[in-house]
Amino acid sequence: MKKIFVIILLLTSAIAGANDLKTYTSVLAIGPSYRINPSGTMVQYETDICRHPVNQSFIFATASTINSLTSFRSEAIYLSSNGGLNWFNRDTMLGSPVQNHGSDPGPAIDNNGRLLFIHHGLFIAGIFSHYSTDFGSNWSSAYTISNGDMDKGNDIFFDASQSSPYFGRFYASYIFLTPPFKVYFAYTSNGGENWSTSTPINNPPQRCQGAEVRTNLAGDVYISWGSIINTSPFTEDYIGFAKSTNGGNSWTVNETATNMNGVAGRIVQKGNIAINGLPRMDIDNTGGVRNGWIYIITTEKNLSPAGSDPDVILRKSTDGGQTFTPAVRVNQDALNNGKTQFFPVIRVDEEGGVNIVYYDDRNTANDSTEVYLSRSTDGGNTFADYVISDHRFAPKSIVGAGAGNMGDKIGLTSGNGKLYAVWMSDKSGIFQAWMTPIDLSSVGIKKISGITPSGFSLEQNYPNPFNKSSIIKFQSPVEGLTQLMIYDILGKEVSTLLNENLLPGTYELRFDAKDLPSGIYFYKLISENYSETKRMILTR
Repeated sequence: MKKIFVIILLLTSAIAGANDLKTYTSVLAIGPSYRINPSGTMVQYETDICRHPVNQSFIFATASTINSLTSFRSEAIYLSSNGGLNWFNRDTMLGSPVQNHGSDPGPAIDNNGRLLFIHHGLFIAGIFSHYSTDFGSNWSSAYTISNGDMDKGNDIFFDASQSSPYFGRFYASYIFLTPPFKVYFAYTSNGGENWSTSTPINNPPQRCQGAEVRTNLAGDVYISWGSIINTSPFTEDYIGFAKSTNGGNSWTVNETATNMNGVAGRIVQKGNIAINGLPRMDIDNTGGVRNGWIYIITTEKNLSPAGSDPDVILRKSTDGGQTFTPAVRVNQDALNNGKTQFFPVIRVDEEGGVNIVYYDDRNTANDSTEVYLSRSTDGGNTFADYVISDHRFAPKSIVGAGAGNMGDKIGLTSGNGKLYAVWMSDKSGIFQAWMTPIDLSSVGIKKISGITPSGFSLEQNYPNPFNKSSIIKFQSPVEGLTQLMIYDILGKEVSTLLNENLLPGTYELRFDAKDLPSGIYFYKLISENYSETKRMILTR
């Protein structure tokens, strides 16, 4: 049984009005949405993003691009070394042959800052990679990972775990667009200078789409995909899943790891754009109590817990993919309300938070959409929803990108206590890559150590006395619900400051008393077998 501990702040004051209800809500600080590389002529879509494994301020984003005047197609290189404050931008990928770019770009970075980039060929069929050792100024010529027509959904991932026997490898996954639509896999151990032989990992009974690859801290490699019904509209029927414990030399494959009912088709009200329910995957590599948990999201309908309209659905595995838990509905709007959630992406942040970003029209007309974040701090059991875009737009097919195509991929990464979401909108009059930074540290509590302490402790706040704000620091050796509340002298609750699940570790919390009168406060830490109270004084 998980222990539950509560922090209580007790207020004593002789000033009239002290019993008035005051609420200090813990919220995310969601930054303004902005275009990464504003342009009046260059269409940007199919966005993706990653960060440096060590330098969390080093961000690499990308998009497919189309020059609306000349119809020239390419892929974008967007780089920031300071957490998105400034960008080195280029809407044309210069790795030769320049004319063969323009579809499904995928970015990755190794521990030394080497950039790796994969994409589909535009005129020469295949999967190709390029690398850069000088912050994207120059790129290698294309290395052919595999020839042939590829289906949508290729992916690239860097094994950054120094405890992995395969530390330093880049892995790529992709699917051929010819029967039997097998999932293929390759890796490079020298930063893309050459790749292993492209190898199929499965022999599917039905069509596959959307392969994603991830690794855990031990170096195990995981790939997930959608098993698709072989006839139009090619509905996603199962989540396929494969695991390798020897760097991809052999695989354990489950073609029907869990049932699903995807949303492949079109949204007539939204410019008749094509959507899908293909799986997206991430792994908890924090080293915490949920280390190694695998999270897979899909977009589904007409299969519980999804309703009759498209919903984002989460499944997780706590045993390395052997079994998956029952599905959880991620978006928290009313069930069966006729609203549409689509194109989700998932990121497990550095504290183990499960973050899912997607398009959502719950607040808009059916022809429009906003961008939402659903965030869980308890391993995907429960979610809170936030609007993260500062504007709405009407989805529509992009001229030159294929019938019904708005770009079916958005990106999400994290670092330095922030999330970085990148997505597409035509608010400026042309489809562009937009970013929204989200400050997770603003929720009011900060984890300053992930080392599990030997027991509970509650430190004296500092400064004390104080006249504006003060820091409260405590330790917990267990995972549990943490609530921060204020009570008056009669025991009446007047405020709730914090209500979320925390992992074992050391935390500090800034108590902002700007709206409170002078007085004596008692803060108390309570668990099943621990209780301690300390006093602090607010002076004006």
